[in-house]
Amino acid sequence: MHLVERFFHPNYTGLIVATMFFGWSMTPSLLPRGWFFQGLVSGINATIGYGLGCALAWAWRTGVLPRITWPDRARTAWAKRPSWTGLVVKTAIVAACLVFAILMTAKSAGWQREITDLMGMAPVSDSVAGYLRTTLLGAVVVSLLIWISRAVVRLVRWITRGLNQWVRVPASLARPLGVVIVVVAAVLLFNGVLAKAFFTVANSAFSARNSHTSAHAIQPTLPERSGSPASLAHWDTLGSEGRWFVANAPTPPAIEEVTGKPAREPIRVYTGLESAAGFEAQTDLAVAELDRTKAFERQVLVVISTTGTGWVDTISAESIELMFGGDTALVATQYSYLPSALSFLSDRDKSMSMGRLLFDKVYERWAALPEDNRPKLLVYGESLGSQGSEGAFSGLADIRNRTDGVLWVGPPNSNRLWSEFVRRRDPGTEEITPIFADGLSVRFAASADQLAKPSPNWTEPRIVYLQHASDPVVWWSPDLLFSQPDWLREQRGPDVSPSMSWYPIVTFWQVAADLPRAQTVSDGHGHNYGNLVPDAWAVVAQPPDYTPELATRISAYLIESMATERQLK
Repeated sequence: MHLVERFFHPNYTGLIVATMFFGWSMTPSLLPRGWFFQGLVSGINATIGYGLGCALAWAWRTGVLPRITWPDRARTAWAKRPSWTGLVVKTAIVAACLVFAILMTAKSAGWQREITDLMGMAPVSDSVAGYLRTTLLGAVVVSLLIWISRAVVRLVRWITRGLNQWVRVPASLARPLGVVIVVVAAVLLFNGVLAKAFFTVANSAFSARNSHTSAHAIQPTLPERSGSPASLAHWDTLGSEGRWFVANAPTPPAIEEVTGKPAREPIRVYTGLESAAGFEAQTDLAVAELDRTKAFERQVLVVISTTGTGWVDTISAESIELMFGGDTALVATQYSYLPSALSFLSDRDKSMSMGRLLFDKVYERWAALPEDNRPKLLVYGESLGSQGSEGAFSGLADIRNRTDGVLWVGPPNSNRLWSEFVRRRDPGTEEITPIFADGLSVRFAASADQLAKPSPNWTEPRIVYLQHASDPVVWWSPDLLFSQPDWLREQRGPDVSPSMSWYPIVTFWQVAADLPRAQTVSDGHGHNYGNLVPDAWAVVAQPPDYTPELATRISAYLIESMATERQLK
């Protein structure tokens, strides 16, 4: 034990708090985790707990203990205690922490199986014994991070000595000044130099990817597509996602086979970051493309806010085209090279600026048409695209005045309008499926049957938010650090473990770790909404002659279409 202590120099209060944080992190989160990913998450949480424990121990030694007056008898008894008592206590603490960690790891394996069962997935771990590797990996992560933190402490001490010896700063001032210097340098380094360098490299890497063209994204020849020879937006400027979007719309024969009625060639308009110089010119070009393709003469016009790379969900696009027999026009623009996770950190303002510019310009052109000769104007955005799309509107009245329907899918918790509607939900309704103003205008749903609640009285335009109880994109928020959200006070959602609880700091990092894996679970869970989107479009857009039989045929077509896309893209 002495050898271990001399090598690791553990803080035993830190060890106890670290074990507590480790145990909390092993409890269920929104999504299932394999042993390796769980080990990383738990190691990071345990390190945070260790740091807090060390801080508590320091506060006790410096702020509380010196003020305690011990009786002479107690002081004498403490001085005469056997030399081995300290070793026994320390050994007992280490053993108890180890046993607790192993027990929580074994229990966590059961929780992970429970989550996969709720989502209809295969287990993420083959056995409890296999999942016990989490404890070992967590210990490695903690050791590495503590070593790094101790290196930072040594740096602070070195700066403190330098200030005291070379600059003649008094010792009482040198230590806090050394801490300030290191903290400021770290903040400037990470928020300035490193962050800027990271996003510069990321932009460069993903802009190269943006120039890639799938072998199955062939330049369209039809004038109804951007990127065609007749288009004002050239094919090689649309970006990788834009080229796929305009090249892979359903054909009239395919639509007719599904609907059993004559179909038109769907219009798809898209402008990439390289299609024009700046967002203003890019959106002007998109409206010019709408005019060129005679999009304002179609039955439906959908303004789409894309995710980071310019991606448009295939199911959403094809659903509306099938429902209206191709008598549709879809318009979308690209605002970033980065995928949504990175765009959320660096390009949120860009997404909202682009969303506002695109809708305002389309609306201005649309509103100039005779009222009885306009297409139905619909709005769509998924994930970060919903945040950009929300940026076009000041509130509910603005949405009602300027649209004929809105579908927002998997909205981030930071969405302004979403947050307002959820906060002002009707008393007695839950955060995961709130009811706002009796559902007269805005409705929230995680399943098709919830779209009909709370009453059949639904005024137009209809506004729908799709949100799963297990979607970390919807529920992650900095508030999770120190505040228990309503969705963890209420009864858990149908695909969320009943054992999931809120723990300060830990739950924030658990849900944050779920974010990059939000689409790795089965359909109908996490951030996968494909099977629910057609139902939502049906109630928002209200296509004519839409029957359950047609809905079934559209669903079958979309399943096949998505399977083909996964193979080809």
